[in-house]
Amino acid sequence: MGFLELPAARIARGVVRLPGSKSISNRILLLAALADSATEIRNVLASDDTERMLEALKDLGVGIVQLGENDYRVHGVGTNFPLRFPVGEASLFLGNAGTVFRPLTAVLALTQGSYRLAGVSRMHERPIGDLVDALRQLGADITYLGNEGFPPLQIKPARIHPHAITVKGDVSSQFLTGLLVAMPLCASDAGEAPVIMVNGELISRPYVELTIALMARFGVHVEQTGWWRFALRGHHYRSPGEIFVEGDASSASYFLAAGAIGTGPVRVEGIGRGSLQADIRFAEVLGKMGAHITSGDNWIEARAPETGLCAIDLDCNDFPDAAMTVAVTALFAHGTTTLRNIASWRVKETDRLAAMANELRKLGAVVEEGADFLRIAPPAAGLAAHAAIDTYDDHRMAMCFSLVSLGVPLRINNPDCVTKTFPGYFERFAAIVQA
Repeated sequence: MGFLELPAARIARGVVRLPGSKSISNRILLLAALADSATEIRNVLASDDTERMLEALKDLGVGIVQLGENDYRVHGVGTNFPLRFPVGEASLFLGNAGTVFRPLTAVLALTQGSYRLAGVSRMHERPIGDLVDALRQLGADITYLGNEGFPPLQIKPARIHPHAITVKGDVSSQFLTGLLVAMPLCASDAGEAPVIMVNGELISRPYVELTIALMARFGVHVEQTGWWRFALRGHHYRSPGEIFVEGDASSASYFLAAGAIGTGPVRVEGIGRGSLQADIRFAEVLGKMGAHITSGDNWIEARAPETGLCAIDLDCNDFPDAAMTVAVTALFAHGTTTLRNIASWRVKETDRLAAMANELRKLGAVVEEGADFLRIAPPAAGLAAHAAIDTYDDHRMAMCFSLVSLGVPLRINNPDCVTKTFPGYFERFAAIVQA
């Protein structure tokens, strides 16, 4: 497991070229596999999560050629309808990657094969029952191999009956994303795909917007009525030929926060004001906290305010990952910060609400933890130095708490967990901070 000692720093300044977005990388890899011909994908994130998707697609018989360090050619298998993967029976290990497990469950349930899907122990604690229930409405044959409502899963061939289905929207937007990606595969002979109805409030809506935008790049368009009804036009994914993965907005949040805390400026490149990703709003949040934010088409820059950051009261429903960075940034703000609508934190890589509260308290913060909120007041006497921060094998916990070193020295336990989405993160961070 190991640990990393971070010395105290006072200045953060420099330029960071961002790795590709995890959310976009895994969506595009899957869509390219379902397309009618080859797609060349540029700037794919190199991480544990994307490796799980690449391995799974290869195990299913999809032809994948690596063209460069972060570039791939994916040979789509969607030349026939109904679609079948070349390998009709497989056992897939998907780690703790929700962006792989949920969409692949939906796709494989509708492609007439026998598949076993499993992951690490934490993945087997992350709920998937709402997605399975929705797929069973179509006739999918899915069996829980452990606890009811949770992975691992066994999928078997079944007779699929396209019709309107409902899915709950208040646990994970990945359930709706999986259904949207998979639904074209079960369209009727007339090309009419089922309608998806969302029951309850849909959380993390921008991630669904991202899915819909990327599906359109592959020729399948979604018509939506508000956030409760989704209908698809077209049931064949068509390769765009070449597609570029923009920089990861969640990863950008750590460097932008560093610029807002440690004088700055810090500029991130590979993402700009036209980004498709929800976490781009983190820059707007920093602006509301007083930071100086400037941006262009392919860059964003943050600089600390002369009078320091101020606390914020924030509804985080649309960007739960970047909200974690706000929680740590709150340690450097004047006043008490409240983060609302973050119940989804509890079903992520760890129970992030409990984990965040525990580690913030180690630094002396006064923290109130609720069912779906966190209230954070920085310590009046200053941050506690040399705290040992536990990361719970959660990459975002490790990256968020690196920001504390802009005030006091600390230890990060199990720093290698960042390989899930950002191998080399701590080297990039060290390059912009100065004692």
